[in-house]
Amino acid sequence: METPVFNTVNGFDYALIAIYFAIIIFVGFYAARRNKDTDQYFEGGGQIPWFLAGLSNWVSGFSAFMFVAAAGFTYQWGIGAAVLFTAATWAYLVGFLYFAKRWRRCRLSSPLQFLTRRFSPSTTYFYSLTAVIPAIVGIGQGLYILCIFVSTALGLNDVSFAIGSFTLSGFQALTIVTGFVMVLYTAVGGLWAAVLSDAVQGIIIGVMTLIILPLSYLHLGAGSGIMAGIDRLLAEVPADYFSLNGPAANPWFIIGYAINMMLGYNVAWHLVQRYNSVPDESGARKMALLCCILSFVGPLMWILPVFAAKVIFPDMGAIWPQFANPAEASFVSLALLLLPHGMIGFVVSAILSATLGQANDAFNWLAATITRDIVVPLRRRFTGKTLGEKAQLRVAWTTMTIVGVLGVVVAFIIPRFGGAFEFALIYFSLVAAFQMPVALGMIFRRTPWWSAIAASSAALVVAITLMVLGVFPEHDFARNMIVEAVVASLVFGLSSFWFNPDDPKHAGLHELERDLRTPVVSTDTEFGGAAMQVYGMIGSVCLILGTVLALCSFLPGSPIAPAYINLIAGGMLLLLGLGLRRLAAKSRHVA
Repeated sequence: METPVFNTVNGFDYALIAIYFAIIIFVGFYAARRNKDTDQYFEGGGQIPWFLAGLSNWVSGFSAFMFVAAAGFTYQWGIGAAVLFTAATWAYLVGFLYFAKRWRRCRLSSPLQFLTRRFSPSTTYFYSLTAVIPAIVGIGQGLYILCIFVSTALGLNDVSFAIGSFTLSGFQALTIVTGFVMVLYTAVGGLWAAVLSDAVQGIIIGVMTLIILPLSYLHLGAGSGIMAGIDRLLAEVPADYFSLNGPAANPWFIIGYAINMMLGYNVAWHLVQRYNSVPDESGARKMALLCCILSFVGPLMWILPVFAAKVIFPDMGAIWPQFANPAEASFVSLALLLLPHGMIGFVVSAILSATLGQANDAFNWLAATITRDIVVPLRRRFTGKTLGEKAQLRVAWTTMTIVGVLGVVVAFIIPRFGGAFEFALIYFSLVAAFQMPVALGMIFRRTPWWSAIAASSAALVVAITLMVLGVFPEHDFARNMIVEAVVASLVFGLSSFWFNPDDPKHAGLHELERDLRTPVVSTDTEFGGAAMQVYGMIGSVCLILGTVLALCSFLPGSPIAPAYINLIAGGMLLLLGLGLRRLAAKSRHVA
């Protein structure tokens, strides 16, 4: 096989990446100006436009996992990826029909406050303590996946840095720098920073995928057009590539995966936080519907190029022998082959965008939980005093810093598990033990205050026991998901026999049920114009990036990666930026 010639990152690409980092940090400080109190910091004051909240939520679920771990799965197994990675569509549809409205009616100031109202303060403490480790692991996983991609694109895999008596690999140094930026802009700006940066990230991802999709098939067509590339793909991929095989053909895996999707995209705490950041329940439902649409279209935009990569790079192991799973570099290989300098930096920024979006959500809800659901109540209980606004912000900043450092440590040890996709499956399968009682608690509200603790504990104990005993090791993900769902449901249902509606501990539950019967309709007509002004800021960012990319069209290109591709991408950003600026100006006039 002829070794492909990749466009390694050069000074111009580094400059564009630096501009991106500067913009993200600027967004954090811009958002900080909107944070007049902790309500604004943790939940945007309930004033975030539904479109921004939905785009932010989708981007936070997209992450670099799609471009690395899921790309590796697609490269290996083919069409089954389309079945699996568009599954969030159906989960969000359920959210649109049921969960979105109810989460908004809960009227939460922090996500885990639902547990206090539905169950008990003890449940909130239990979940808060048990949520810390999974959240840190999730952040570490995101950083690891991100830095596989970026270290490859930057050519840092074979580079090491000596710092005193320590030697860091290029991958580890990049992980530390990225973690620092992630903590900095999230800690400064709160939820508004997460939402605004996610919007920028969604735009970058959209433009990048719209460019690389046709380029992949034009390259396959070898000058004869996209249709010729499609014909070549159909002729040269393995015979079973477009039929279900591997995990996607395993009914047990599909059942487990479906449970994971329904839980992860309806009761995840960052999603609960987003639903309560919009003005009313109509906005929450629109947000869920937007995520539903994006979750179908978005994954297809990167799945289709990876199909092409299967033919363009028939032996990924020979190209990237240093990776635990070389197929996970399939998407970045396409980018390095087909894109010119300028766009290379843009793609690296896009992958940075995706994972930063996922991680800053975890930072924000976890900081809100530790501050409002643990520190504030405990201080009130033991001292009789309420923690002030500034002190709460200091607790949140400290939490984010500690979690960020621990997330970097986790990212360093993940390679021992053999690859990002395998690690992600183990992680998500165990988190489900805690998510199942939350979903059940929203649907069925006649169980005692301790039912969530009992259900989640029983599910986790059974799952870990089966793991230790090595029961059905070839179906570990499906085993964990299905067993946890069944055990949690069984224990939760049985607990209803001990439900006493007159128990004083259910006072919060009665108030919650009253709120769930009361629609949330926005009566504030003044905030809309001011909130819409953030579109102007996003438009300005698009204009800056579009101008930079357009100027990159003067850089030297190659026959495979001509420089005019930069002009096309830059033009798309400029048009979008002008449109967003016009929208902001119109809303200002209306306000």
